[in-house]
Amino acid sequence: MNKDDIQLLYEYDRWANNRVLQAVSVLNPEQFLRDLGGAFRSVRDALVHIIGGEWGWITYWKQACPSAASLADLWDRHDALFPPDAFPSAEAVRVKWVEIEKQQIEFVNSVTDEALRKMLPFRATQPSLAHLMMHLANHSTYHRGQVALMIRQLNAAPLATDFHVFLLERSAASATTA
Repeated sequence: MNKDDIQLLYEYDRWANNRVLQAVSVLNPEQFLRDLGGAFRSVRDALVHIIGGEWGWITYWKQACPSAASLADLWDRHDALFPPDAFPSAEAVRVKWVEIEKQQIEFVNSVTDEALRKMLPFRATQPSLAHLMMHLANHSTYHRGQVALMIRQLNAAPLATDFHVFLLERSAASATTA
């Protein structure tokens, strides 16, 4: 993957995240917090997991000298910054999401092809930054799917977040501005 591929992938990630936030905005507070008995208790908990993951990885990638120790410390900080109860509403999640999205845009716009090839310590391996960035986008996609199911369980309608839908909308937007 090169810088252009990563930029497109993260443009999609932001588009899909915002579609999910739009879909959950119609839930009432009880629905947003309802324990649905899944891997994440509620829509809120799943969204906080997604945004917390994005914050954690972006913060790790921005470190001057990432290490296994700094990664462990980072996840301790993550747990302190992203307890689900700190986000009592969809609006509280959205506000934090906007903050993290700005950091993501800044990082993605500054990444170089050379940086994407850099190997970073992660558990017992050293994947490239490009592979970790692909992992994060995939992680968010996986959990957005869980949120879509939860929205259906609450008798509401999720919005499509498929990559091809993003490409179609992006192409249509480009055609209207051309």
